[in-house]
Amino acid sequence: MARAPNLSRRLGLWLGILPFAIFALLFLILPTLGVVVGAFRAPEGGFTLANLSGLTQPRITTAFWVSIRISFITALLGCVAGFLIAASVTRGGLPRGLRAPLMSFSGVAANFAGVPLAFAFIATLGRLGFVTVLMREWFGINIYASGFNLISFWGLVLTYLYFQIPLMVLVISPSLDGLKHDWREAAESLGASQLQYWRMVVLPIMWPAVLGAFALLFANAFGAVATAMALTGSSLSLVPIVLFAQIRGDVLQDPTLGYVIAFGMIVLTGVASLISIILRTRAERWLK
Repeated sequence: MARAPNLSRRLGLWLGILPFAIFALLFLILPTLGVVVGAFRAPEGGFTLANLSGLTQPRITTAFWVSIRISFITALLGCVAGFLIAASVTRGGLPRGLRAPLMSFSGVAANFAGVPLAFAFIATLGRLGFVTVLMREWFGINIYASGFNLISFWGLVLTYLYFQIPLMVLVISPSLDGLKHDWREAAESLGASQLQYWRMVVLPIMWPAVLGAFALLFANAFGAVATAMALTGSSLSLVPIVLFAQIRGDVLQDPTLGYVIAFGMIVLTGVASLISIILRTRAERWLK
């Protein structure tokens, strides 16, 4: 008789995750399998590896290189800035009351992307943006005459950092909270300074978590498309933009090439996400 309640409880738990499982199957797993199958399907319907040669086209390799550079730079800068901000709030001398507003803002900013983010930066740092005009009229500084251009590689990097830094704050804060006070007391009892404690104790322990966060930020930037399209249009060749144009049929009317480009993106983001999961799991074992 005791097995019946346990069985009902287990069925209830599985039914609870059923909507998510259906959603993941319909909008993640099946489309991904469709892309993979399409990338290796010959025109006559058989299996082939010849489609992968499309990734060697100069404009495709250029798009991948530009996307990798932007993803790497924004992930690196986002990790450094986000780590410093999170450490200042969780372990630094800043008031503890700042944590709740910072986390709330980070949760919103990490998901603020696409057309609204592009419009916000154009309205702020565009040629007639608020900050641009303010600096020119009040301080006599013309940032565009100095070489700055929002619709450029570094302009897109600056825009991406708006959601990369808050994402790093959200990801790394739990790991910083996991640092034990005993470690700091032990370091201080041995005569270690504040800098030595962070350099010789915290960073070696936090290194897997930081690298995992870096991989996550890399994958996050690599897959971003709406912000880049809204901000730069077709002036900057990124993989998501090239893929979008290929799917719409604006370029070569070759759906197979679109599958191959999407497959390349899946491989890169998948590897980055897998690295992130492995490293963060290892970091969590240290911090338990």
